[in-house]
Amino acid sequence: MNDKREDLVEKLTSHGYIKTEKVKKAMGSVPREKFMPPETRPYAYLDRPLPIGEGQTISAPHMVAIIAEKLDLCEGMNILEIGTGFGYNAAVVSEIIGSNGHVYTVERIPSLAEKARKNLENTGFGDQVTVIIGDGTLGYPDKAPYDRIYGTASAPQIPEPLKKQLKIGGKLIIPMGSHNYYQELVSVLRISEDDFKFQDLGGVAFVPMIGKHGWPKD
Repeated sequence: MNDKREDLVEKLTSHGYIKTEKVKKAMGSVPREKFMPPETRPYAYLDRPLPIGEGQTISAPHMVAIIAEKLDLCEGMNILEIGTGFGYNAAVVSEIIGSNGHVYTVERIPSLAEKARKNLENTGFGDQVTVIIGDGTLGYPDKAPYDRIYGTASAPQIPEPLKKQLKIGGKLIIPMGSHNYYQELVSVLRISEDDFKFQDLGGVAFVPMIGKHGWPKD
């Protein structure tokens, strides 16, 4: 799998998805196959989303790279992730911010949260990533404010609790738009207590973010 991971990282770099050495190093170090169900592990280094159960997916590697690059991560940061899945995104971010930083990640589906905890423990990220079961649209105020917040599912609009839990000068990246898997990736920079700067980063396709400030559960 190491050779396939190297090949994928080189492909993502040549196509411009990976732009910095820190993201390249992280994606070359974190074994994506360890964050997938056994039946899909042979396809771990195809650049596409794959099912992980409960109607959820692991994001395509190029999308993981895009979000990591746009977050502009630095060592020691305090990070909030909404939508843990099997823990892959959190592991990549944790690899970049290092042991002095921490990722708090909220997952609404208990079975996925438990699997993510095991995956993170087994790959050496257990002390750097905390998995919380809950409504991600409410954020996680216990460890706020955050340097960076990002979502791995799409919301109809940016949840207000996430904006409030962002540090002044901090950045939030989240897919926003329709429920039908086609949205816009939006970057939000907190300028002051009440002022935010918004930037459209382009079209994406994510599963819906379910919760009080997201989409209703079917």
